[in-house]
Amino acid sequence: MSDNHQSNPTDRSDWNYQNNNKNPRNWSLARKIISTLIICSIGFTTTLGASIYAPGHEQVKKEFNVSTTVALLPLSAYSLGLAFGPMISSPLSETFGRKLVYLLTLPLFDIFMLGAGFSQNIASLFICRFLAGLFAAPGVSVAAATISDFTGPNQRVVPLAAYYSIPFIGSAIGPLIGGFVVEGKGWRWTSWVVLIFAAAFHPPALFLRESYKAIIVQRECDKEGDLKGNFDGRSKTTNMQQIRQFITSTIVRPLHMITTEPLVGLLCLYTGFQFALLYTFVVASPWVFKTVYGFSLSAQSLSFLGLIVGCVVAPFVLIAMDFFLRARKVNQKGSSQAFQPEQKLHTALYGSVVLPVALFWFGWSARPEVHWICPILAQGTALLGSILIYVPCNFYMLDVYGSKYGASASGASSLSRYTLSAAFPLFVTQMYKALGVGWASSVLGFAALIMAPIPWLFCHFGPWLRARSSYEHGS
Repeated sequence: MSDNHQSNPTDRSDWNYQNNNKNPRNWSLARKIISTLIICSIGFTTTLGASIYAPGHEQVKKEFNVSTTVALLPLSAYSLGLAFGPMISSPLSETFGRKLVYLLTLPLFDIFMLGAGFSQNIASLFICRFLAGLFAAPGVSVAAATISDFTGPNQRVVPLAAYYSIPFIGSAIGPLIGGFVVEGKGWRWTSWVVLIFAAAFHPPALFLRESYKAIIVQRECDKEGDLKGNFDGRSKTTNMQQIRQFITSTIVRPLHMITTEPLVGLLCLYTGFQFALLYTFVVASPWVFKTVYGFSLSAQSLSFLGLIVGCVVAPFVLIAMDFFLRARKVNQKGSSQAFQPEQKLHTALYGSVVLPVALFWFGWSARPEVHWICPILAQGTALLGSILIYVPCNFYMLDVYGSKYGASASGASSLSRYTLSAAFPLFVTQMYKALGVGWASSVLGFAALIMAPIPWLFCHFGPWLRARSSYEHGS
């Protein structure tokens, strides 16, 4: 187990690392807060860039003379980039370090977002948004592992609750801003707005410190010429060996984890469904409020306020629930008892009940005789339920697989959630038109009911599955 190895004092460099100021977990509170804010702002820009395009797809349809489905392809292309990007960026961060990945990919994201704004045909728009998503991926995949690098298991709740809510907040705010921008300036300005946010939020990445333990220890060993002090048996490696390791882990590890680890496979399916629901609202919600209530484009954008409120409330609920569960455990068993990873899933149990109820509520309240505030509140409640599921499930994977494999587990999670979020926008509007708001939302509600037992199963059988995992565990 990796935790046991880390505490072995016979490894001089690793032993010194534990008490060294270069150990990210020994950073000052101020540095940890600033690093978290920088990472969250990068993640916000990344997810804002995904959904802000949605309100402009009708203008793209007219300008390029394409169908609605084709006009939505650039939205899905960005999500596909976010899906496949972590397969490269996550193992790359485990081979060469977290900071280098940010510094290499963020400028490329900016370049291709610029290209999307200048695109003169649907093909170039599709390609530029796909590549922008590909290079934006570290903002949502490597970031979680970065936060885990400088926080212990008992310190992660606040920063990770904030961070994991960012993809939902950015994706919910995107259509709100996009609606007004498209109505006032045109669809190309959706790219310019993203670049404005990038100009403000990307440069601070220069001031991030490297946080991946293996890289820090290796660099110190290189400086000291200490070949015996490499962390975790990590010997001096040549560039070719590092490249070989990178290629192997890029192709094999995330896919291997998602197909052979039940923890990863089922949780990726469940969290992927949460993101698919978010993008269902991004695309279908404007159609619902336009068709049922006759909302204008700007009013359709304002309908996303319900989603935003759900996103903002969720981190506070998560933090409060975590403190409550920890306090109850201490009162029942004493502070000496270990806090098992499965206890991170308790909040997801509530979310698994809230989500299907909210989906049925949304579907059957969106009618002309019912005030429009009801489906808006239902949307917010549904997204609250989604985040109460999504965040604890990711907490759980990070606690189980630790810093060594956490980025790859996050990469597998990103692959599933962004693949599903790329697929859903291409058919949900047609589904709502064919089935009606009530039954289309009920289909999603029944799907949520089918998957609801997943966190309950892991709460009971998680320790048994962890004991049989082929990957190391630890923080």
